[in-house]
Amino acid sequence: MTSGARASHSRTTTGLLHVLATTDLHCNLLSHDYYADRPDGAIGLSRAATLINRARAEADRLGAACILVDNGDGFQGSPLGDIVPGAKGPHPLARAFRFLEYDAVGLGNHDFDFGLEALAGVLKDVPCPVLCSSLTARQPDLRLPFVPWAVLERAVPGCPGLPPVRIGLFSVLPPQTLIWCGKALQQQLAAGGIVETAAAQARQLRAQGCDLVLALAHTGIDSNAGAGRGENELEQLAALPEIDAVVGGHTHLTLPNPAHPFAKPVVMPGAHGSHLGVLRLDLEHRSGAWHPAGGSASLQPAGRHQQTGAAQPLVPENPGFMEALAEDHARTLQRMRQPAGYSSVAMHSYFTFFAPDRGLALVGSAQAAAVRPLLESAGGKSLPLLSAVAPCKFGGRSGPHFYTDIAAGDLCARNIADLQVFPNELRVVEVTGAQLLDWLEMSAGLFSRITPGSSGQLLADPQRAGHNFDVIFGLSYQIDPVQPPRFSAAGVRINPGARRIRNLCWNGRPVEPGQHFAVAANSYRVSGGGSFSMLREAKDLPLPPMRIRQAIRDYIAGRLPADPLAEAPYPWQLAPVPGTSAVAVTGPGAIGYLEELPAGLAEPRGHNSGGFLELALQL
Repeated sequence: MTSGARASHSRTTTGLLHVLATTDLHCNLLSHDYYADRPDGAIGLSRAATLINRARAEADRLGAACILVDNGDGFQGSPLGDIVPGAKGPHPLARAFRFLEYDAVGLGNHDFDFGLEALAGVLKDVPCPVLCSSLTARQPDLRLPFVPWAVLERAVPGCPGLPPVRIGLFSVLPPQTLIWCGKALQQQLAAGGIVETAAAQARQLRAQGCDLVLALAHTGIDSNAGAGRGENELEQLAALPEIDAVVGGHTHLTLPNPAHPFAKPVVMPGAHGSHLGVLRLDLEHRSGAWHPAGGSASLQPAGRHQQTGAAQPLVPENPGFMEALAEDHARTLQRMRQPAGYSSVAMHSYFTFFAPDRGLALVGSAQAAAVRPLLESAGGKSLPLLSAVAPCKFGGRSGPHFYTDIAAGDLCARNIADLQVFPNELRVVEVTGAQLLDWLEMSAGLFSRITPGSSGQLLADPQRAGHNFDVIFGLSYQIDPVQPPRFSAAGVRINPGARRIRNLCWNGRPVEPGQHFAVAANSYRVSGGGSFSMLREAKDLPLPPMRIRQAIRDYIAGRLPADPLAEAPYPWQLAPVPGTSAVAVTGPGAIGYLEELPAGLAEPRGHNSGGFLELALQL
C-alpha cells in the first residue's frame, strides 16, 4: 500500500486529492514586463509552470490524484493577450492552457470585456471544460462558449482497485459583470447572485453523485458584504455546507492568510502568475464511495519583491513553456516597439495620489481632442467638455514596480499601453453638476480619513482600488481627507452629510447642481465599473467605436489637434491640513523624481516590507 492510502479495521481507506490553482493571470504568461520591455522575475505563468511540475511530482510521490484549474480573468490585461485583428492560431492563453494540460477553467468578469464573440474566439482552443455558472443566455437559441459545471473523474493512484473520485466543479463571478461589460454583452445574458448560484450548483452536483464539490469563485472578501448580490462574497460562499473547497480570485489577494480564517480549505493565489495555490484534500473511501475528510490550503510563490523593491525570482521559468509561446512573445515585442511619437517630459504615476500626473493629463487631453469634433453630431455641442481619467498603474497588490514610468524622448507603442493598460473604448456621458460632484466624491473615497495634527496615517486607503480614483480635467477642486468618505467602495452613500470635495469650479465659477456637462471617460467607468452609482442615470452620448489607446497615439503623433484642456492647470489638490503629515506609499522608482515636488512636501522614510517606498507627506 502506498503513502497515499491507509486502511483501518473498519475498511475505511484514505486517499488524497491535490488541486493546483492559478487565478487572475491577465495574460502575464511570461516573466516579461512589456510596458518597460524588461524581465520581471516576480510574475509569469512561465515560473508558476515550474511550480506546477513540482507539485505534480509531489502528488505522484504521495499517490494523490491531482488536477490543475484556473479561476478567470486570464486572457487580457497584458499586451501579450491583446486581440490583434488578422492574427492566426490559438490565443496565447489557450496555447498556455494546452501546454500545461489544465483540467478546468473558470471565467472572470474581465473575460467578458469584449463580448461573447471575442470570448468564443479565445475559448475554442482551450483543451478543457470552461465554466461559468453565474451567466445564462436570455434567448434559448444563443449558444454560449462555456458550460455551467463539469464533473471530473480521477483515479487515486495510491488506492489501486478503488473507483475514481468524482469531482464536481462550478464557477461563479460578480453579477455586476453585466453592468461593467454591458455594452459588449448587448443584454444577451442574465446573471445570478454569487451565493445563490453557488448553493444551487453545489446541490445539483451532489445530486449527480459527486464525491466532492470544488468552487471556482471569482470573488473576494468584503467584510461589509451582506445578503444579496454583492461583488465580493467569498466568505459567504465558503460557508455553504455543500462546498468542500474553494479557489478565490478577483481581488488579487493571497490566501490563506491568518487575517481571514476559513473553516475549510480556501486558496487565492494572487495575480499575474505570482503564486500557485495548492489545496491538499483528504479523502476517505467507505461504504462504496469517496468522502471528503478535511484538508489544507497553501501558496507557493514564483518570486518576491525584496525590501528595495527589486523583483527576485524564486523558481526558474519553464523552458518548454517559453518555447511554446516564443512566437507570441516575439510578435508582441515587435508590436510594442513600434514608434508612436515623442514626449518632451517624463511621465510617471509615482505621485498620482497627491501631485500632478503628466500621464493622466496627456490621456485627458487626448480623450477630449478625440471627441470634441464629434460632440455636435452626438447632441452635445453646447455642453462644456470635461475628461475623466484614472491611473492604471499605482502599485497596490500588483507590487512596487507596477507604476507608469516613461522617460522623456521618443515613444513607442508600449508607452501608449503603459498609459492605458486595458484596451478600453472612449465614451462620452452627459451629467449634471450634482452628478459630477458625487462622481468626484466617489473618487475621493480613495483616501483614508486623516486626523488633524496626526502623523503616520496612510494617505490612501489600501482597501480602495486606485483605478477608481478619477481625475476630471477641465475643473478645479480640492479634496479634504479630514472628512469621512461620502460613499463606500460599493457605491453606497454611507455618510450623506459628508463632503470631501471643496471649491468645485468650472471656468473659475462654482459648479451649480443643475448645470450640464459632457464628460469623456473610459467604457469601464461609463458601463458601471467601480460602482459609481451616480452614473447610472447619466445620458450616454453616441460616438463611433474608438479605443482610448488609439486616441492617445493619434494625439501624440499630431493627427489630433492640441486640446484646450492641455493648457488648463492641473484640476485638483489636497486641501491643506496644518500640522499634519501622512504616509504616501509609492514605488522605489519615485526617488528619481522627487525634485519635481515642492520643497519640503515629501521626505523619504525608507522601504516597507513589501518593497514600496514610503514618503512622509506634509499636508
